[in-house]
Amino acid sequence: MTSGGKSPNRGGPISRREARKRAVEIMYESAQRGSDPVTLLADRVGSTDVDPIADYTISLVEGVNARRESIDELLAEHAQGWTLDRMPPVDLAVLRVGVYELLWAEDVPDPVAIDEAVGIVKELSTDDSPRFVNGVLGRIGTIADRLRAVL
Repeated sequence: MTSGGKSPNRGGPISRREARKRAVEIMYESAQRGSDPVTLLADRVGSTDVDPIADYTISLVEGVNARRESIDELLAEHAQGWTLDRMPPVDLAVLRVGVYELLWAEDVPDPVAIDEAVGIVKELSTDDSPRFVNGVLGRIGTIADRLRAVL
């Protein structure tokens, strides 16, 4: 316990799945508010009004934000028949995290990045979303090595 009477890890250790889910929630919320996700994240980090934010959540939000233009170009190219504006906002947030992990998170194997994104979208979105997210990330995953070489 800290001197303020609160445990520093109220919910215990935060799993990577929970960190990913939290990153998706922050990106979704910032999109709905029309605000910058890193600014929203900064407002939450250290706040006693919200659960602690994992370092991995911070890395994901900052990483996606820094590479958003490249990520969105890839999504637009590989989301056959869908524009980014037409995608459900939760699916778009999940896809952005998934593409970031596929291409820039060196410690996350490609199949894990895809499986985690599908698992999160199962929890947060429509019945059709897991198949859609799996398809888009699967197409990008097949060329991930080539993309890493040029991005």
